[in-house]
Amino acid sequence: MQLCKFFHPAAGEVGVGVLTGERVQPLNLTKYGLNSLSDLLHAEQPAQIAAACSAGAPLPLTAVTLLAPVDRQEVWAAGVTYKRSQEARERESAGAARFYDLVYSASRPELFFKALPERVAGPGTPVRIRADSKWNVPEPELALVISPRLQIVGCTIGNDMSSRDIEGENPLYLPQAKVYDRSCALGPVVTLRDSLPSPDHLTIRLIIERGGTAVFDGATKASAMKRSFEELVNWLGKENSFPHGAILLTGTGIVPPDEFTLAPGDVVTIEIAGIGKLVNVVQLRAS
Repeated sequence: MQLCKFFHPAAGEVGVGVLTGERVQPLNLTKYGLNSLSDLLHAEQPAQIAAACSAGAPLPLTAVTLLAPVDRQEVWAAGVTYKRSQEARERESAGAARFYDLVYSASRPELFFKALPERVAGPGTPVRIRADSKWNVPEPELALVISPRLQIVGCTIGNDMSSRDIEGENPLYLPQAKVYDRSCALGPVVTLRDSLPSPDHLTIRLIIERGGTAVFDGATKASAMKRSFEELVNWLGKENSFPHGAILLTGTGIVPPDEFTLAPGDVVTIEIAGIGKLVNVVQLRAS
């Protein structure tokens, strides 16, 4: 089952629904004392509740705007979880190469705060590159939707926008390379965990178009990750609590060539089997 958060212009309100094909079935969650998508996701049996909460006729997907499937959750990210990412990070900074190698092989993963909900871009809305950076890339990632009890309830698609030159200059600059307005995109839906393919079939694909022409096309599988989902969540929950739940980006295994950088107007499409496509246009962040 795929759950979504949407805006219905005709009704002038934000709703929660089930996406099936090209239609959204609105839900009335108040009969269960729930008010939001995250309330539903954090409930004991979200699929059963959603099935019992249909309200009105299904809406054509063209009649609504899908929003980022996040309410009050913090968004975190894991780094260097794929061999390809380790190699790319080492090339960014020769001086820090040893540290990235140690992170890849260590028991403790790299985890960092990525975004508050108000800084997250949704489907079809712009993501940004920094005006003080010359080497920017998208990072397509499977994003875990985590309940306050630290249970993985579903997955969505994440884009961890990164300024590689800033981080490469000094790894201590990672927050500036990774955390800024609209440096993260999520969507278009949350696929409940029981509905997801196995990691061997969770294909992640990145396409970047410029002027209508694909300038990069790459793919990987979630099974290529060195760490398990549960391992990452376990580390995230050490000494941290998430009363509103959390979203955890699980790292990227797709890295464009070193000579590539994003430009304003580029269209970034991330597709993950079993979830769908997240499409965003790149904008230059004002200096």
